Amino acid sequence: MSVATADRGATTSRKRVGIAMNGVTGRMGYNQHLVRSILAIRDAGGIALADGTMLWPEPILVGRDERKLRTIAERHGLDTWTTSLAEALERDDVDIYFDAQVTSAHAPAIRAAIAAGKAIYTEKPIAESTEDALELARLARDAGVRNGVVQDKLFLPGLLKLRRLVEGGFFGRILSVRGEFGYWVFEGDWQEAQRPSWNYRSDSGGGIVTDMFCHWRYVLDHVIAPVRSVYAQASTHIPTRWDEDGKAYEASADDAAYGIFELDGGIVAQINSSWTTRVFRDELVEFHVDGTEGSAIAGLRRCRVQHRAMTPKPVWNPDLPATENFRSQWQEVPDNKFFDNGFRIQWELFLRHIVDNSPFPWGLLEGAKGVQLAELGMQSWREGRRLAVPELTL
Repeated sequence: MSVATADRGATTSRKRVGIAMNGVTGRMGYNQHLVRSILAIRDAGGIALADGTMLWPEPILVGRDERKLRTIAERHGLDTWTTSLAEALERDDVDIYFDAQVTSAHAPAIRAAIAAGKAIYTEKPIAESTEDALELARLARDAGVRNGVVQDKLFLPGLLKLRRLVEGGFFGRILSVRGEFGYWVFEGDWQEAQRPSWNYRSDSGGGIVTDMFCHWRYVLDHVIAPVRSVYAQASTHIPTRWDEDGKAYEASADDAAYGIFELDGGIVAQINSSWTTRVFRDELVEFHVDGTEGSAIAGLRRCRVQHRAMTPKPVWNPDLPATENFRSQWQEVPDNKFFDNGFRIQWELFLRHIVDNSPFPWGLLEGAKGVQLAELGMQSWREGRRLAVPELTL
């Protein structure tokens, strides 16, 4: 289908930024990026720049399904969509290419966008191999195009509070991190699965190591300390699942991963990631950080602490029932500010970066580091050994 568009009328107080958004018919691309980020920014009147101009994002929807694109456009009063990525990239009014497709489709589309001279903003993993990810970063550098990678968990309220504690020296010397992430994803036979079936197909870039180790890389690197080694064990616990059409298929990708990471300073991080676990914790992801001076538990929104001076002295006695309410012995870290949607916050930062060159440190090289850790995690699983994580450079 050809691009359809209508003129909304020029407004001198607005600086328009055209964004070709590829993959908005998917769950993440639609909910977090289109609705809760770009459309939310538009609903707020845009982003105020220093000179009083309002930065106004103009989405051009891109995808393979004309019917879904038309439905989304009509639902939200949008005028522009296309099933041709090439046609979208040829448009002079497109400044940014955004990619939220399946993992296997990222690299070729991003290469095309770089060749067209568009700025790049993309979901992760940015490619299926470290080599391809570094190639994208080098192509963007050589072409002089600005680029960024979604690293949404850095903007979660719980992790922002945790970072505040790290920067304030609350922990003293950090000793260890224990992370738990996951929930039960239904197989798709008697209840509909909450995740698309491609997540469980290795030939489509699926697998929880590929998905979540990219997240753990930037969380550990930027909240705690840089990752220096990895040992991983993964599994395909559920071998048969049912797709969106109700057809059974063999799950060829891993659905659970158990990783041990050594960080700078000898910190040991253990993170379990699973789509085959039933939740018995306060949030879907939690990080427990222990230090010589105190400990913290951070989730999506909450963060609780126990300082050294306030640490009780439990006594182990298996012959008597526990009488202490251990959760009540922790203190809540206050918000002290308003926390907006993390995806929207990073979109606003990237849009400002494009318009006024404000700092944006999460480029394609950072995305390549996530791919590297996932690739090394898979290699560690296959070979049954710990692997060093080398520095990546362009």
